[in-house]
Amino acid sequence: MSNSHVTDVIVIGAGISGLVCAQRLRQAGYSVLVLEKSRGVGGRVATRRLYDTRADHGACYLKPKGELFTQFMDILGDRQIIQLWTDTVYQHQAITELITSKSTDCYIAPNGMSAIAKFLVHNLNLHITKRVVKVNLPTKNAWCLTTENQEQFHSHALLLAIPAPQAQELLVPLGESILGTEFIHSLQSVEFDPCISVMAGYPSNSQPLPVWKALTFNDNPDLGWMGLDSSKRQQSQQPHFVLQSSADFAQQHLETENLQPVGQQMLKTAAEYLKLSWLENPEWATVHRWRYAFPRTPLDTTCLPAQTSLPLVCSGDWCGGRLIEDGFLSGLAAAQAIDSQMGNQLLLLKKDFLDFIRTFSSNIQKV
Repeated sequence: MSNSHVTDVIVIGAGISGLVCAQRLRQAGYSVLVLEKSRGVGGRVATRRLYDTRADHGACYLKPKGELFTQFMDILGDRQIIQLWTDTVYQHQAITELITSKSTDCYIAPNGMSAIAKFLVHNLNLHITKRVVKVNLPTKNAWCLTTENQEQFHSHALLLAIPAPQAQELLVPLGESILGTEFIHSLQSVEFDPCISVMAGYPSNSQPLPVWKALTFNDNPDLGWMGLDSSKRQQSQQPHFVLQSSADFAQQHLETENLQPVGQQMLKTAAEYLKLSWLENPEWATVHRWRYAFPRTPLDTTCLPAQTSLPLVCSGDWCGGRLIEDGFLSGLAAAQAIDSQMGNQLLLLKKDFLDFIRTFSSNIQKV
Protein backbone atom coordinates (compact mmCIF):
# COMPACT_ATOMS: atom_id res chain seq x y z
CA MET A 1 0.00 0.00 0.00
CA SER A 2 1.49 3.33 -1.06
CA ASN A 3 0.81 6.73 0.47
CA SER A 4 1.31 9.18 -2.40
CA HIS A 5 1.35 12.23 -0.10
CA VAL A 6 4.85 13.67 0.28
CA THR A 7 5.66 14.92 3.78
CA ASP A 8 8.33 17.55 4.31
CA VAL A 9 10.25 15.44 6.82
CA ILE A 10 9.97 11.85 8.01
CA VAL A 11 11.63 10.94 11.30
CA ILE A 12 12.44 7.27 11.91
CA GLY A 13 12.55 6.64 15.65
CA ALA A 14 10.51 8.18 18.48
CA GLY A 15 13.27 8.40 21.05
CA ILE A 16 14.27 11.69 22.65
CA SER A 17 16.46 12.74 19.72
CA GLY A 18 13.82 12.04 17.10
CA LEU A 19 11.02 13.72 19.05
CA VAL A 20 13.07 16.84 19.77
CA CYS A 21 13.99 17.15 16.10
CA ALA A 22 10.38 16.62 15.05
CA GLN A 23 9.08 19.28 17.44
CA ARG A 24 11.77 21.73 16.38
CA LEU A 25 10.89 21.30 12.69
CA ARG A 26 7.16 21.46 13.42
CA GLN A 27 7.81 24.71 15.26
CA ALA A 28 9.41 26.07 12.07
CA GLY A 29 6.38 25.15 9.98
CA TYR A 30 7.44 21.89 8.35
CA SER A 31 5.06 18.96 8.02
CA VAL A 32 6.61 16.10 9.99
CA LEU A 33 5.76 12.40 10.26
CA VAL A 34 7.33 10.20 12.95
CA LEU A 35 7.55 6.45 12.33
CA GLU A 36 8.24 4.21 15.34
CA LYS A 37 8.71 0.45 15.15
CA SER A 38 7.47 -0.32 18.67
CA ARG A 39 4.15 0.30 20.41
CA GLY A 40 5.39 3.20 22.49
CA VAL A 41 7.73 6.17 22.43
CA GLY A 42 10.94 6.99 24.24
CA GLY A 43 13.61 4.60 23.00
CA ARG A 44 15.97 4.06 25.92
CA VAL A 45 13.80 6.35 28.04
CA ALA A 46 11.73 3.25 28.67
CA THR A 47 9.21 2.27 31.32
CA ARG A 48 7.41 -1.02 31.68
CA ARG A 49 4.07 -1.47 33.44
CA LEU A 50 3.95 -4.69 35.40
CA TYR A 51 2.40 -6.08 38.59
CA ASP A 52 0.53 -2.86 39.42
CA THR A 53 3.68 -0.76 39.24
CA ARG A 54 6.18 0.71 36.79
CA ALA A 55 9.88 0.04 36.28
CA ASP A 56 12.42 2.09 34.34
CA HIS A 57 14.44 -0.57 32.54
CA GLY A 58 16.34 1.79 30.23
CA ALA A 59 17.72 5.16 31.27
CA CYS A 60 17.08 5.17 35.01
CA TYR A 61 17.64 8.85 35.77
CA LEU A 62 18.75 12.15 34.25
CA LYS A 63 21.84 14.05 35.32
CA PRO A 64 22.02 17.41 33.49
CA LYS A 65 25.36 18.86 32.40
CA GLY A 66 24.73 21.76 30.04
CA GLU A 67 22.63 24.89 30.40
CA LEU A 68 20.18 24.12 27.60
CA PHE A 69 19.27 20.66 28.87
CA THR A 70 19.05 22.00 32.41
CA GLN A 71 16.50 24.56 31.21
CA PHE A 72 14.54 21.80 29.48
CA MET A 73 14.54 19.82 32.72
CA ASP A 74 13.28 22.92 34.54
CA ILE A 75 10.28 22.89 32.19
CA LEU A 76 9.70 19.22 32.96
CA GLY A 77 9.95 19.99 36.65
CA ASP A 78 7.44 22.84 36.39
CA ARG A 79 5.04 20.39 34.73
CA GLN A 80 5.68 17.92 37.60
CA ILE A 81 6.95 15.36 35.09
CA ILE A 82 10.32 14.97 36.80
CA GLN A 83 11.66 15.53 40.29
CA LEU A 84 14.85 15.01 42.26
CA TRP A 85 15.23 11.35 43.19
CA THR A 86 18.52 11.28 45.08
CA ASP A 87 21.67 13.33 45.40
CA THR A 88 23.84 10.34 46.21
CA VAL A 89 24.97 7.47 44.01
CA TYR A 90 26.73 4.76 46.01
CA GLN A 91 29.64 2.77 44.62
CA HIS A 92 30.40 -0.84 45.49
CA GLN A 93 33.95 -2.16 45.51
CA ALA A 94 33.79 -5.93 45.10
CA ILE A 95 37.17 -6.68 46.64
CA THR A 96 36.91 -4.56 49.77
CA GLU A 97 33.12 -4.89 50.04
CA LEU A 98 32.96 -1.21 50.94
CA ILE A 99 30.18 1.05 49.80
CA THR A 100 31.16 4.65 49.25
CA SER A 101 29.01 7.46 47.99
CA LYS A 102 29.32 10.07 45.26
CA SER A 103 27.26 13.23 45.43
CA THR A 104 25.28 13.86 42.24
CA ASP A 105 21.74 15.08 41.59
CA CYS A 106 19.66 12.40 39.85
CA TYR A 107 16.23 13.29 38.44
CA ILE A 108 13.46 10.84 37.65
CA ALA A 109 9.85 10.77 36.47
CA PRO A 110 7.52 9.37 39.17
CA ASN A 111 5.19 8.06 36.45
CA GLY A 112 8.07 6.45 34.60
CA MET A 113 10.87 7.88 32.48
CA SER A 114 8.81 7.34 29.34
CA ALA A 115 6.63 10.23 30.57
CA ILE A 116 9.31 12.57 29.20
CA ALA A 117 8.83 11.18 25.69
CA LYS A 118 5.04 11.25 26.06
CA PHE A 119 5.35 14.94 26.86
CA LEU A 120 7.48 15.59 23.77
CA VAL A 121 5.19 13.70 21.41
CA HIS A 122 2.33 16.18 21.93
CA ASN A 123 0.82 17.37 18.62
CA LEU A 124 3.18 15.27 16.49
CA ASN A 125 1.95 13.06 13.67
CA LEU A 126 3.11 9.72 15.07
CA HIS A 127 2.63 6.26 13.56
CA ILE A 128 3.57 3.43 15.92
CA THR A 129 4.34 -0.21 15.01
CA LYS A 130 5.79 0.96 11.69
CA ARG A 131 9.10 -0.82 11.17
CA VAL A 132 10.91 0.63 8.17
CA VAL A 133 12.78 -2.08 6.25
CA LYS A 134 13.84 -0.21 3.12
CA VAL A 135 14.91 3.32 2.20
CA ASN A 136 15.02 4.24 -1.46
CA LEU A 137 15.47 7.33 -3.63
CA PRO A 138 13.40 6.47 -6.71
CA THR A 139 13.06 10.07 -7.92
CA LYS A 140 14.88 13.35 -7.48
CA ASN A 141 11.97 14.74 -5.48
CA ALA A 142 11.30 12.35 -2.59
CA TRP A 143 12.61 9.60 -0.37
CA CYS A 144 10.53 6.42 -0.34
CA LEU A 145 10.29 4.37 2.85
CA THR A 146 8.83 0.86 2.90
CA THR A 147 7.66 -0.85 6.10
CA GLU A 148 7.60 -4.56 6.85
CA ASN A 149 3.87 -4.50 6.01
CA GLN A 150 4.70 -3.08 2.57
CA GLU A 151 3.33 0.37 3.37
CA GLN A 152 5.16 3.21 1.66
CA PHE A 153 5.76 6.75 2.89
CA HIS A 154 7.39 9.62 1.01
CA SER A 155 9.24 12.73 2.17
CA HIS A 156 11.52 15.50 0.96
CA ALA A 157 13.87 15.04 3.93
CA LEU A 158 14.71 12.12 6.18
CA LEU A 159 16.03 11.78 9.73
CA LEU A 160 17.12 8.45 11.19
CA ALA A 161 17.09 8.87 14.97
CA ILE A 162 18.00 5.26 15.71
CA PRO A 163 21.19 3.43 16.76
CA ALA A 164 23.95 3.66 14.17
CA PRO A 165 23.99 -0.09 13.34
CA GLN A 166 20.26 0.02 12.57
CA ALA A 167 20.72 3.14 10.44
CA GLN A 168 23.58 1.42 8.66
CA GLU A 169 21.40 -1.58 7.85
CA LEU A 170 18.80 0.68 6.22
CA LEU A 171 21.11 3.08 4.42
CA VAL A 172 24.20 1.22 3.23
CA PRO A 173 22.24 -0.60 0.46
CA LEU A 174 21.84 2.83 -1.16
CA GLY A 175 25.56 2.70 -1.94
CA GLU A 176 28.47 5.11 -1.88
CA SER A 177 27.30 6.86 -5.03
CA ILE A 178 24.31 8.25 -3.10
CA LEU A 179 25.60 8.45 0.47
CA GLY A 180 29.28 9.15 -0.01
CA THR A 181 32.22 7.18 1.38
CA GLU A 182 32.85 9.44 4.37
CA PHE A 183 29.25 9.19 5.61
CA ILE A 184 29.27 5.39 5.40
CA HIS A 185 32.62 5.12 7.17
CA SER A 186 31.42 7.42 9.96
CA LEU A 187 28.27 5.36 10.42
CA GLN A 188 30.24 2.11 10.47
CA SER A 189 32.70 3.46 13.05
CA VAL A 190 30.06 3.69 15.80
CA GLU A 191 29.94 0.65 18.07
CA PHE A 192 27.65 -0.07 21.00
CA ASP A 193 27.84 -2.04 24.22
CA PRO A 194 24.81 -4.19 25.09
CA CYS A 195 23.09 -4.43 28.46
CA ILE A 196 20.69 -6.82 30.15
CA SER A 197 18.17 -5.26 32.53
CA VAL A 198 16.35 -7.21 35.24
CA MET A 199 13.20 -5.88 36.90
CA ALA A 200 12.40 -7.72 40.13
CA GLY A 201 9.74 -7.26 42.82
CA TYR A 202 9.77 -8.51 46.41
CA PRO A 203 7.38 -8.97 49.36
CA SER A 204 6.50 -5.80 51.24
CA ASN A 205 8.12 -7.15 54.42
CA SER A 206 11.54 -7.72 52.82
CA GLN A 207 14.28 -6.66 55.23
CA PRO A 208 16.74 -5.11 55.51
CA LEU A 209 16.21 -2.60 52.70
CA PRO A 210 19.41 -1.01 51.41
CA VAL A 211 20.37 2.48 52.50
CA TRP A 212 20.95 3.44 48.85
CA LYS A 213 18.59 4.25 46.00
CA ALA A 214 21.22 4.04 43.25
CA LEU A 215 24.33 1.86 43.27
CA THR A 216 27.19 1.44 40.80
CA PHE A 217 29.27 -1.75 40.76
CA ASN A 218 32.76 -0.48 40.02
CA ASP A 219 34.65 -3.73 39.44
CA ASN A 220 32.08 -6.51 39.27
CA PRO A 221 32.49 -8.61 36.10
CA ASP A 222 28.75 -9.24 35.76
CA LEU A 223 26.92 -6.25 37.24
CA GLY A 224 26.93 -2.59 36.30
CA TRP A 225 24.20 -0.71 38.16
CA MET A 226 21.29 -1.30 40.53
CA GLY A 227 18.46 0.96 41.61
CA LEU A 228 15.66 0.74 44.16
CA ASP A 229 13.10 1.63 41.52
CA SER A 230 10.15 1.51 43.91
CA SER A 231 11.58 4.55 45.71
CA LYS A 232 10.64 6.58 42.60
CA ARG A 233 6.96 5.68 42.87
CA GLN A 234 4.35 7.32 45.03
CA GLN A 235 2.81 5.00 47.63
CA SER A 236 4.70 1.95 46.40
CA GLN A 237 3.36 -1.20 48.07
CA GLN A 238 6.42 -3.41 47.67
CA PRO A 239 10.12 -2.93 46.94
CA HIS A 240 11.27 -3.55 43.40
CA PHE A 241 14.66 -3.12 41.80
CA VAL A 242 16.18 -2.61 38.37
CA LEU A 243 19.50 -4.37 37.93
CA GLN A 244 21.68 -3.73 34.88
CA SER A 245 24.49 -5.96 33.71
CA SER A 246 28.03 -5.12 32.70
CA ALA A 247 28.72 -4.88 28.97
CA ASP A 248 30.89 -8.03 28.97
CA PHE A 249 28.23 -10.09 30.73
CA ALA A 250 25.55 -8.87 28.31
CA GLN A 251 27.75 -9.72 25.34
CA GLN A 252 28.17 -13.28 26.62
CA HIS A 253 24.40 -13.77 26.81
CA LEU A 254 23.25 -11.48 23.99
CA GLU A 255 21.92 -14.27 21.79
CA THR A 256 20.49 -16.39 24.62
CA GLU A 257 16.88 -17.14 23.71
CA ASN A 258 15.51 -17.44 27.25
CA LEU A 259 16.91 -14.67 29.43
CA GLN A 260 15.05 -15.55 32.63
CA PRO A 261 17.86 -17.82 33.95
CA VAL A 262 20.35 -15.10 33.05
CA GLY A 263 18.37 -12.59 35.07
CA GLN A 264 18.20 -15.00 38.00
CA GLN A 265 21.97 -15.40 37.84
CA MET A 266 22.36 -11.62 38.05
CA LEU A 267 20.06 -11.43 41.09
CA LYS A 268 22.01 -14.20 42.81
CA THR A 269 25.27 -12.37 42.20
CA ALA A 270 23.80 -9.14 43.59
CA ALA A 271 22.48 -10.95 46.67
CA GLU A 272 25.92 -12.40 47.39
CA TYR A 273 27.87 -9.20 46.81
CA LEU A 274 25.50 -6.98 48.78
CA LYS A 275 24.84 -9.53 51.54
CA LEU A 276 21.10 -9.20 51.00
CA SER A 277 20.13 -12.85 50.63
CA TRP A 278 16.45 -12.12 49.93
CA LEU A 279 17.36 -10.46 46.60
CA GLU A 280 17.83 -13.93 45.16
CA ASN A 281 14.15 -14.83 45.60
CA PRO A 282 11.84 -12.25 43.99
CA GLU A 283 8.08 -12.61 43.81
CA TRP A 284 8.33 -11.67 40.15
CA ALA A 285 11.10 -10.87 37.70
CA THR A 286 11.33 -10.00 34.02
CA VAL A 287 14.35 -9.42 31.81
CA HIS A 288 14.99 -7.07 28.89
CA ARG A 289 17.77 -7.23 26.31
CA TRP A 290 19.30 -3.95 25.12
CA ARG A 291 21.38 -4.76 22.04
CA TYR A 292 22.40 -1.12 21.59
CA ALA A 293 22.53 0.24 25.13
CA PHE A 294 25.60 2.45 25.39
CA PRO A 295 27.64 4.00 22.54
CA ARG A 296 31.21 2.73 22.96
CA THR A 297 32.71 4.74 20.09
CA PRO A 298 30.45 7.77 19.60
CA LEU A 299 31.08 10.37 16.94
CA ASP A 300 32.55 13.72 17.94
CA THR A 301 29.85 15.61 16.06
CA THR A 302 26.29 16.35 17.21
CA CYS A 303 24.65 14.84 14.12
CA LEU A 304 25.64 13.06 10.92
CA PRO A 305 24.37 14.62 7.66
CA ALA A 306 24.89 12.93 4.30
CA GLN A 307 25.83 14.82 1.14
CA THR A 308 22.77 13.52 -0.68
CA SER A 309 20.61 15.28 -3.25
CA LEU A 310 17.76 15.34 -0.71
CA PRO A 311 18.37 16.01 3.00
CA LEU A 312 19.35 12.92 4.99
CA VAL A 313 20.59 13.15 8.59
CA CYS A 314 21.28 10.70 11.41
CA SER A 315 21.04 11.64 15.08
CA GLY A 316 21.08 10.08 18.52
CA ASP A 317 23.02 9.90 21.76
CA TRP A 318 25.84 8.31 19.72
CA CYS A 319 26.40 11.69 18.08
CA GLY A 320 28.56 13.72 20.41
CA GLY A 321 28.28 11.60 23.54
CA ARG A 322 26.53 8.74 25.32
CA LEU A 323 23.73 10.22 27.42
CA ILE A 324 20.09 11.22 27.01
CA GLU A 325 21.22 14.84 27.08
CA ASP A 326 23.46 14.15 24.08
CA GLY A 327 20.49 12.69 22.23
CA PHE A 328 18.49 15.83 23.04
CA LEU A 329 21.22 18.11 21.67
CA SER A 330 21.67 15.85 18.65
CA GLY A 331 17.98 16.22 17.80
CA LEU A 332 18.31 20.00 17.83
CA ALA A 333 21.42 19.85 15.65
CA ALA A 334 19.72 17.48 13.21
CA ALA A 335 16.78 19.85 12.82
CA GLN A 336 19.19 22.67 12.08
CA ALA A 337 20.99 20.54 9.49
CA ILE A 338 17.76 19.51 7.75
CA ASP A 339 16.50 23.08 7.69
CA SER A 340 19.79 24.27 6.22
CA GLN A 341 19.84 21.54 3.54
CA MET A 342 16.29 22.41 2.55
CA GLY A 343 17.45 25.97 2.01
CA ASN A 344 14.83 27.65 4.16
CA GLN A 345 16.70 28.86 7.25
CA LEU A 346 13.42 28.89 9.18
CA LEU A 347 14.66 27.72 12.55
CA LEU A 348 14.86 30.12 15.46
CA LEU A 349 17.39 30.27 18.27
CA LYS A 350 17.56 27.32 20.67
CA LYS A 351 16.21 29.58 23.40
CA ASP A 352 13.10 30.15 21.27
CA PHE A 353 12.63 26.40 21.01
CA LEU A 354 12.46 26.20 24.80
CA ASP A 355 9.94 29.05 24.79
CA PHE A 356 7.92 27.02 22.28
CA ILE A 357 8.07 23.97 24.56
CA ARG A 358 6.89 26.08 27.50
CA THR A 359 4.00 27.44 25.46
CA PHE A 360 2.65 24.15 24.21
CA SER A 361 3.25 22.45 27.58
CA SER A 362 0.96 24.95 29.27
CA ASN A 363 -1.89 23.77 27.05
CA ILE A 364 -1.67 20.02 27.67
CA GLN A 365 -2.67 17.84 30.56
CA LYS A 366 -0.01 16.57 32.89
CA VAL A 367 1.53 13.28 31.76
